[in-house]
Amino acid sequence: MNRDDKKDLVARMHTEFGESTVCIVTHYQGLTVAQMEALRGKVREVGARFRVTKNRLTRLALEGTEFEGLSDLFTGPTAIATSADPVAAAKACADFAKTNDKLVILGGAMQGRVLDADGVQALAKMPSLDELRGKLVGLLTTPAQRVASVTQAPAGQLARVLNAYAESQGEAA
Repeated sequence: MNRDDKKDLVARMHTEFGESTVCIVTHYQGLTVAQMEALRGKVREVGARFRVTKNRLTRLALEGTEFEGLSDLFTGPTAIATSADPVAAAKACADFAKTNDKLVILGGAMQGRVLDADGVQALAKMPSLDELRGKLVGLLTTPAQRVASVTQAPAGQLARVLNAYAESQGEAA
């Protein structure tokens, strides 16, 4: 890789860090190519990115971003997962690490706050942004449905009472 390519890579990674709300740092030593592809696919499914990085270039790309505190984690064979959704990348990496002990989560950062491996695991247990949106929509529609049923119930009861009264008057005549 020549000097210009390295500058371009650092610039692209710096932009990626600027667009992301979370960055997870992992060691991947011992994973096969097939396992790496499976991990990349799992991360891609949730809208995140996973890439193997050159430590020195990554440290340069981290400068001036909210993930600058992660620089110390970049030793050995490292890979990063980034995403705009604060939970997606952590959840995908943690799920893969459960079934494959060769992926080791070193730590991460979310919106400027550095997390250790336990912090990343705690983040992975939180519901994703899409799950939270679904719950919020459910909470918002439930009261509206209840209000509609409550307002319709008295009218229906009144109609049934009037109908019963009319039927009883018809029988009396």
